[in-house]
Amino acid sequence: MGERRFDIIVIGAGPNGLELGAYLSRAGLKVLLLERRLEVGGGLATEEVTLPEYRHNTHAVYMMMVDYAPVYNDFELERNYRVRHIHPTLEFALPLTDGRCLGLYSDVDKTCASIAQFSRRDAEAYRTLARIAQRAVSRFIGPATYVPAVPALDQLVALQQTEIGRELAEFSEKSPKQLVDEYFENAHVKALMLYLTTHWGLGYNDAGMGYLFLLYLDRAANYRLVVGGSHNVAQSLHKIICENGGVVMNSRLIRRIILDNGRASGVELEDGTVFTANKAVVSTLDPNQTFLNLVGKENLDGTFGKKIEGWMWEKYSLMGLHLALKEAPRFTAAAANPEIDKAFIYLLGYETDAELIADYEATYGGELRKQAGFNCCFPTVHDPSQAPPGRHTGLLSRFAPHQLKDGGAERWYSVPFKEEVAEQYLTTLRKYAPNMNEDTILWKYLSTPVDVENKFLDMAAGSIKQGLYHPFQMGYFRPSEECSQHRTPVKSLYLAGSCCYPGGCIIWGPGYLAANAIAEDLGIDKWWSEPEMISKARNEGLL
Repeated sequence: MGERRFDIIVIGAGPNGLELGAYLSRAGLKVLLLERRLEVGGGLATEEVTLPEYRHNTHAVYMMMVDYAPVYNDFELERNYRVRHIHPTLEFALPLTDGRCLGLYSDVDKTCASIAQFSRRDAEAYRTLARIAQRAVSRFIGPATYVPAVPALDQLVALQQTEIGRELAEFSEKSPKQLVDEYFENAHVKALMLYLTTHWGLGYNDAGMGYLFLLYLDRAANYRLVVGGSHNVAQSLHKIICENGGVVMNSRLIRRIILDNGRASGVELEDGTVFTANKAVVSTLDPNQTFLNLVGKENLDGTFGKKIEGWMWEKYSLMGLHLALKEAPRFTAAAANPEIDKAFIYLLGYETDAELIADYEATYGGELRKQAGFNCCFPTVHDPSQAPPGRHTGLLSRFAPHQLKDGGAERWYSVPFKEEVAEQYLTTLRKYAPNMNEDTILWKYLSTPVDVENKFLDMAAGSIKQGLYHPFQMGYFRPSEECSQHRTPVKSLYLAGSCCYPGGCIIWGPGYLAANAIAEDLGIDKWWSEPEMISKARNEGLL
């Protein structure tokens, strides 16, 4: 089988594992990545799940931190590895059945003009909020995403010393619904703003994490689409690892993390193969798999073990309907505003905030409403390379419970039920784009919460972020005080998955921070330097 001794062994070749492997292999370490699936990339998946040559981004499609994540500049991914992104002018469109449409643009003035059709007061409120959010993200939230977590009290004391910090702390105390109700009056505007700030897992009534409200509001105008498919980013990092002598092995199932006098010294595969790690083992899996399954509860301190057992998963999962299309959708609302047909993301079926909240409540209770509401995109409108010439792909993504009130998780395996759910999607889509009919939809593929769980074992219960966003599972508490710096109570074992600070959604934080922690602990000269945005935030006393 060849070499079985490495400096660093990384469990999981998803985004964070690949990022970590790229940094450390270029630093001269012998790195091995072990991946259960046939393909690397994890959520950066682009697959032909409908018809040949139709490329579907089956998990991650909206890249939100391209302009902040250090990995892009450190490896010069665009120049050296041809990783390109498209930043559409019209990011979100909320069409209404009466033919009107509300738009969120990358340009604040254009967004305000769109909102003003519904409420001039709301247009000015958005301008104010957008300015606050941009300032908060550029000066603190963005830089803080790529520095180690700080104890909550210490962070609060530091923030109180600056004007922007005090403003951020004030927002953090409120829930998204409180903030939307405070700033906006029109029900359509409220629907869009509430969705933008909650659809990545922040509960609409959850207080204590208002900084995410500002992050998500700012990022909604900055989403990017990866040219050729999300998987291209994963492939570039895979190439970097190989160029620097790293090894990636696919289809490898891990039985346990080997401990030698309490130190993580390697891994054993299910087939009995053993790989030795001279310096460190890194897990990008969730806390339960890492500690309870691979390390073993018997090898953990009792108090720490109980914390891991109490890890909370998300309140809901995401379900995607992928379409192979003969033509792009033509939205009725485009008659009054032709730009609508070129939007990046559409929000359909939620025309008021009350409708959105009703959907949340149903989902939290294990129910799937027949009146489907969802976000959707048609990547080939912006990037024709993802389908055959003249043809298109579509992704319709909605909230869905893993455990259904009627039938539990097992019901997701029912073909008639899945067909019924797919038709619910299409009924809503046709209300806004009537040309999406049997003639134009060539094939469809439904990915359910159970499919997510089966494909990615670290996404238990269809979790998309390896764990609930909750005040006690965020910041210095993600996944626990002992592990928030990516080091763990097990010597030479590190964490680098979405269960770690700063969290999931492919923001490139956990892998980057884990690479920094390992380099510092091993005394390795880092070939990369601290980003200017972080140095600036430090100088302002924000970090």
